[in-house]
Amino acid sequence: MEILGGLVAGCFIGGILGFVGAGGAMLTVPILIYLFDFTPQSATTAALAVVLLAAGSGLIPKLKNRDVLIKEALVIWGLGLVTNIASSLVAYKLSDNFITTGFSMVMLVAAATMLIKPVSGAEKKVPIFWLILISLIIGCITGFFGIGGGFLAIPILVLFFKNTPAKAAGTSLAIISLNSSTAFLGHFQGWGSVNWKVPISMALAAVIVSRLASIKSKDIKPEILRYGFVILLFVISIFTLTETWILAA
Repeated sequence: MEILGGLVAGCFIGGILGFVGAGGAMLTVPILIYLFDFTPQSATTAALAVVLLAAGSGLIPKLKNRDVLIKEALVIWGLGLVTNIASSLVAYKLSDNFITTGFSMVMLVAAATMLIKPVSGAEKKVPIFWLILISLIIGCITGFFGIGGGFLAIPILVLFFKNTPAKAAGTSLAIISLNSSTAFLGHFQGWGSVNWKVPISMALAAVIVSRLASIKSKDIKPEILRYGFVILLFVISIFTLTETWILAA
């Protein structure tokens, strides 16, 4: 039953990653915590592995279509290594409540930013100041909460630098793949505490579905994907906050 549940959850996670280009870890972490009884620390470690594989699978069609800002993705990953590795190494010293509360707040911010409507204009390059700031923030939240950071990259690339939703999603998948691989290595202390049976089954399903969804994403209006994802984030974040503080009371 655990393997079957993992496969079903993996299909859901892979679909979100493939269609939206972000949000895989935001779904994986609460699913592992509330449906499979993982601790927050183990859930963030396992989520990094699942999302790394799924994002990498969804990235391949985007690369073929040249919908990836490769240089920007590499710079964001490289500059964020410091905060990524540092936060990964201290993540296991944090309380469960800190992780779930911080995770929920990140989801609320992600949902709010995706509600902002993009302003029309010509596509432009991302200035170095913004690249550095984005890199450090994404590296930090990846290490602490097992989130690849695509949710932050997409609205910034679309809203402020006028990239197309397809290119923003492709770049996001590249950032998620790179950041998740680094953070997963940084979580080496927790590898042994994870029941890998569930994450492996989730990853297998997510890899296949993410690839298919990434190919089909161009056939669906970006607004539908964006608003559906926003509603999902609000629901999960409110549920997580409620569960955290009711259990703590």
